[in-house]
Amino acid sequence: MKIVIALGGNALGETPELQSHNAVITAKALLPIIKAGHEVVLTHGNGPQVGLINLAFTEGNKINDKVYEMGFPECGAMSQGYIGYHLQNAIQNELNLSSINKNVISLITQVEVSKDDEAFKNPTKPIGSFYSKEEASKMPYIMKEDASRGYRRVVASPKPIRVVEEKEIESLINNGFIVISCGGGGIPVVKENNTYIGVDAVIDKDYASSKLASDIKADMLLILTAVSEAKINFNKPNEKSLSFVTKDEMIKYNDEGHFLSGSMKPKVEACIAFLNEREDGIAIITSIEKAYDAVNLKAGTIIRNR
Repeated sequence: MKIVIALGGNALGETPELQSHNAVITAKALLPIIKAGHEVVLTHGNGPQVGLINLAFTEGNKINDKVYEMGFPECGAMSQGYIGYHLQNAIQNELNLSSINKNVISLITQVEVSKDDEAFKNPTKPIGSFYSKEEASKMPYIMKEDASRGYRRVVASPKPIRVVEEKEIESLINNGFIVISCGGGGIPVVKENNTYIGVDAVIDKDYASSKLASDIKADMLLILTAVSEAKINFNKPNEKSLSFVTKDEMIKYNDEGHFLSGSMKPKVEACIAFLNEREDGIAIITSIEKAYDAVNLKAGTIIRNR
């Protein structure tokens, strides 16, 4: 099978040391899927990382006057590079230790969005570190409270239109590579006069992963997060884990408000969007520990059209 695997925040970390450590854990969890002969494309988030990179290049935080202020698209590219390096290094090491003759490559990926997307009028995507209300009031950005854990900077989160490097990703897959792409949802670009221009935004990695999976005709979209299954009536006496469900059932649950915007909702909507395009596709939400079992339809919230 051709599988797009979207790695959640628990597969990464806010510091390079923690991220490198987590990348090894991720690689070990994914190795059985690769061993089984599946074609794998990895995507990942970058919310904490791109925010911290951007902050480091912002006036007042720069280490000296020779460090220039860096645009948000460039910060996104930097995050793709160093997160991709950690994942690529860890996976390649695991392949070598298991004598599996495959190679891994990280691809700096641009994703086209519309300059007229309503998201630019209402930034909602949290990035970077958490701050107290007092600290947030001094920041030169739009700051909003995030899940009662503190305040974070928010930027626009437009919907993806197309993955610019889609053909390159397909070519690499067809030549036997494990591809790491669409890091952080991809670098958001708008098309003007047949040229691409980077914009200050962060695309939700689940939506970008869904778009990529549809466009390269993947058989499965596997979204890895902190929980083994999606749930309805979360934290209520009648809480229920979802195992085998149809797309229509998930649409109903989503419309009823069972999934929160900052956590499960984009994952569910990404699965629905993928299945709208891939009639025989399978979309799964689960934890990284259950990834291999999920691919074999033995774990996770498994969603199909029928």
